[in-house]
Parts: sequence; structure tokens; C-alpha cells
Amino acid sequence: IQAVWHEITKTDQPQQCMFNNRLHTSGLRPGGTVRMRTPDGKYTGVIGTILEFDPPRRYVHTFRFTNLDDPECKVIFDLKEVPGGVDFTLTLEDVPVGTKTAKQMKQGGTMIVNTLKHIVEDGKPSFGTRMLFVLFKVLTPIVTPKRSRSEHWPV
Repeated sequence: IQAVWHEITKTDQPQQCMFNNRLHTSGLRPGGTVRMRTPDGKYTGVIGTILEFDPPRRYVHTFRFTNLDDPECKVIFDLKEVPGGVDFTLTLEDVPVGTKTAKQMKQGGTMIVNTLKHIVEDGKPSFGTRMLFVLFKVLTPIVTPKRSRSEHWPV
């Protein structure tokens, strides 16, 4: 359970299960800010506020993409130790129906869970996911809007 918890809450290096973004926060506690930034820190893709933080069982925060005007939703990580492993549940609430956020969250949630499983079991993301990280690094400066630059989203 500690390995899973560490991967979704670490701030000292990129969270590979979260599209290789790095968590910047004012504090891992209710009321703390969440800023998911590119590894170089130049762009912030997700902002939010921590609503619940109960290590190593539950982590809940609001979620909004900085490049979209969609309303925020809620992301809930629940962990439960079970014989031989961890029961990990990722729940999305209040996702605005029919929005780009809804589409991206559906695809992203699956990738997060699958990548987390690879990291915990194999020590690294799958080869295909690692190749996506290379692609993200190349394309981010080209396709990311100026409004997502980190100077617009302080911690």
C-alpha cells in the first residue's frame, strides 16, 4: 500500500502514472493546492484543491484542466490493503457531461490505473507509455496554450 500511496502523492519527482507530471502543492492536507506540472515546471495542466487526505487510504481533490473552461470535478483515490496486494479505486465525480474534460478524464483514468499497476509491479511504466512521455516532451511546447504556463498558476 505504501508503494501505491507514494506514487500518487510524491512531490520530489514526476509521477509517471500521472502522465509523467510532477505534483506541486502548498501542502498535502485539506485546503492544500494541487498543481500538476510538466517535469521542467514550465506548464501546469491540472489545478485543484485537496479536500481529503488520509494516508495511506484516501486522497481527494478537485480537478480542472488549465487549457479548458470546463467546471471542476472531483478525483478520489481510495486504497485498501488486501491479501497479496492493494485494492486501488480511482473515482471521478461531478465530471461535466459532454465536455472535453469528460472525454479526457475517461481516457486518462484508464491510463493512470494501468500505468500505476506497471510501476508498482514492474518498477517502471510500459514501453509504450515511456514512448508517450518522449512524445509529450517534444509536443508540449508546441501544442500547449499560453494560458497553461505555470506563471499563471502559482502554488
